[in-house]
Amino acid sequence: MNPDDKRLLRARMRKVRAALAAADPSASDRAAERMPLDRLPAYSTFSGYRAAGSEMDPQPLMTRLLETGAVSTLPVATRGAPLAFRAWRPGEALAPDSFGVPAPLENATLVVPQLVICPLLAFDRAGGRLGQGGGHYDRALAALRATGPVFVLGLAYAGQEVEELALEAHDQRLDAILTETGYIVVG
Repeated sequence: MNPDDKRLLRARMRKVRAALAAADPSASDRAAERMPLDRLPAYSTFSGYRAAGSEMDPQPLMTRLLETGAVSTLPVATRGAPLAFRAWRPGEALAPDSFGVPAPLENATLVVPQLVICPLLAFDRAGGRLGQGGGHYDRALAALRATGPVFVLGLAYAGQEVEELALEAHDQRLDAILTETGYIVVG
C-alpha cells in the first residue's frame, strides 16, 4: 500500500471510529465483559493505554485483568526512542509524555508486559493492524517480541474491521482482537 493510500485510509477510519464511539458510548464495557480470560496465554504483566479521542477505552478491560493479580503498565513515549512500559494502577498520578499523552511518572518501575492491549484505527482477521502512523507500537512490539513471547490484543469497535490490510515488513500483527461484539482469534 503506498503512503497516500494509507493516509487516506487513516483519515477515513478516524471518521468511522469517531462515529462508532459517538453512537455507542458503552461499547468498552461490553467488550470487557466479552473477554474470555481463559483464552489468553499465561501472563503476570500487561499494558493498557490511555484512550485518546475516539479510541476504545481499555479501562474496563484493564480492571478485569487487574483482578487476576497481574501488574498493569501504561506506555510512555519519548521522542526518538521505543515505547517504554511503566507500572501503573488506576488512581496513581500521571504526567504528559513527550507527545502529551498521560503516562506514569518517571520514577514508576519499568516493566516488560507479556500482554499488550493495543489501540488501532483498523484491523483485519489476519491480525493486520492500522495504527496512527507513527510506528510507536510496531517498534515497541518488535523489541518486546525479540526478548520473549508477548500476546498482542487489539481493542476496537467491530465496525473498524476491514477486509484486508496491506502490511509492510515492519508492521506487527495482532494475536487477537476484542470488540464490543466478541473476541476474534487471528488465523
